[in-house]
Amino acid sequence: MSAAAWAKLEQEVAMRVANPGVSPLEDMRSRSGLEFLRDIAAGALPYPPIGKTLNFFLLEAEEGRVVFQGTPVFDFYNPIGSVHGGWAATLLDSCMACAVQTTLKKGFGYTTAELKLNLVRPMTDKTGPVRAEGKVIHPGRQVATSEGRLFGPDGKLYAHGTTTCVIFELPDAR
Repeated sequence: MSAAAWAKLEQEVAMRVANPGVSPLEDMRSRSGLEFLRDIAAGALPYPPIGKTLNFFLLEAEEGRVVFQGTPVFDFYNPIGSVHGGWAATLLDSCMACAVQTTLKKGFGYTTAELKLNLVRPMTDKTGPVRAEGKVIHPGRQVATSEGRLFGPDGKLYAHGTTTCVIFELPDAR
């Protein structure tokens, strides 16, 4: 797929998930992790506000794998004239942690416990759309690990990393 096709897809998804918000805990508790993410991608649940703020969205979710897409813009520049590494870190944290989420049964949640990144190439507002793909390495009952890659339509790698997530039972509504 070309950069233009990626950008077109981004516009289509942006129209579908135009209302950011945070789902009530019961919405997460009543779905598996995969169902929850697919409902966000379909627009049935609110799109997380961080995606609107940092210009990225959930593109694909399947068991053990998630893909986000975003386009770096000038607003994300650091003082040295490139996209801040925190933008790449947020996309990678999102794809890797959500890959873990796809393995969770109803009633379970997670949080990132550790995040390790390697930023291998700078990005600018001329880079165009990039994708962050996360894949589960180990889907444990209490601790899970995954890896992620941030790359362009030409396959060029911008960053990669790993994460460790802690898995826990979601609290009761009472």
